[in-house]
Amino acid sequence: MRIVLACALAGSLALMGCSTPPRSSWTDKADAVIEEAIALGEIPGAVIWVGRRDHTIYRKAYGMRALQPTPEAMSLDTVFDLASLTKVIATASAVMMLVEDGKIRLSDRVRAVLPEFTGPGKEAVTLRHLLTHTSGLRPSLDLQPGWRGAEEAVRRAAQEDLQAAPGEQFVYSDIGFILLGEIVSRISGVPLEEFVRRRVWEPLGMEQTEFRPPASLIPRIAPTQSCASQDGPCEGADRLMMRGVVHDPTARRMGGVAGHAGVFAPASDLSRYVRMILRGGELDGRRVLSASGVARMTSRATPPTMDVQRGLGWDIDSSYSSSRGDLFPIGSFGHTGFTGTSIWIDPFSGVYVILLTHRVHPDGQGDVIPLRSKVATIVAAALAGDPYSEAARGRTFASPEFRSPERPSAQRPLPPVDIDSNTPAAPVPSGLQGQALSPWGRKTSIASQNRGELNALWEAA
Repeated sequence: MRIVLACALAGSLALMGCSTPPRSSWTDKADAVIEEAIALGEIPGAVIWVGRRDHTIYRKAYGMRALQPTPEAMSLDTVFDLASLTKVIATASAVMMLVEDGKIRLSDRVRAVLPEFTGPGKEAVTLRHLLTHTSGLRPSLDLQPGWRGAEEAVRRAAQEDLQAAPGEQFVYSDIGFILLGEIVSRISGVPLEEFVRRRVWEPLGMEQTEFRPPASLIPRIAPTQSCASQDGPCEGADRLMMRGVVHDPTARRMGGVAGHAGVFAPASDLSRYVRMILRGGELDGRRVLSASGVARMTSRATPPTMDVQRGLGWDIDSSYSSSRGDLFPIGSFGHTGFTGTSIWIDPFSGVYVILLTHRVHPDGQGDVIPLRSKVATIVAAALAGDPYSEAARGRTFASPEFRSPERPSAQRPLPPVDIDSNTPAAPVPSGLQGQALSPWGRKTSIASQNRGELNALWEAA
């Protein structure tokens, strides 16, 4: 009788609103942190797109596409200035294709392709150094005195002095990717934008991804800032608010096409690129890269003497890894863009997160770094599972499962929610045998006199 009364009492309390509230879903949590960032003025709006290798899990638009000069609501098909996401979805992909074509090697000296790349120590700089931001070049070109034109940018980039010996330091460098964009053009014989359109975007069905987007896309592009406030060059209405004109000032001076910035795309197109990466270079029967090429791009390519872990273009573990959050494992990878864009990809679970914002609109004062981390952590907690489980370890790039995307996933697909509201371990040289290296190849104790030997072996691997 007591049990019956207790159950009856519990039921009565539940009806009165005294029951434990239901636990929020991860999508509710993601919505809440994004809406909070909008309310705090950190971003005007956003589009999130979460999925796995073969399906979309959640996508939603938030806030405003434009605050000035005329307010517009955000939509799922909004096209964003991707900023430095250009480095991976265009330039690094193009370089790897040329490697696979046998036209260049990662160990090739930059000077062999760009003879004008002269100066002390620069004869040792390789394509791998440029791709990993370890060339010794500084971050960006000077904008003063005023200059214009892609040829002038390449000339200035080639004349840059090294700030450090190649392979010794990680310094995120737009200059290196300007040079890589030029290398793609010279080796392929066609402009960078034409090469990636033909070889990457068109095969993947990325129909709205462009350098210098056409007029037909302008109404759906998220504006950034007043061009006049960014030191030009500006034309017409762009003086009021740049829309379809690249925000990056160096890329803008280069005419809108550069190896480091300039691409515009919606989240839907980026999801197709990401799924290609997760499927080992293939999507819908169209192969863009080999599985080995994808593995090479997304595995550690920086030497174990560096705490920073970078792939070829991709970020793995560095000060730029806010989009990994607290739970995606090291070995996952991604990239960010200055305008407020980001991608993070977990090859172990097959989960990806695309978060597109235009945090620079309208006055350049937004901040998306905390939001990136919060969103990634929420998604990883809900979807990524245990990266150290047997099933997860079987989904690495080198595994047969990754090379066979037709093999069914161990994960049960979730129905999509569509809302549009308002490394290889480093070779250990003699003298370091027995010293501790982390599972990811990171040093724990390496004498400074051994660094050169270790780096040389790493470069040769």
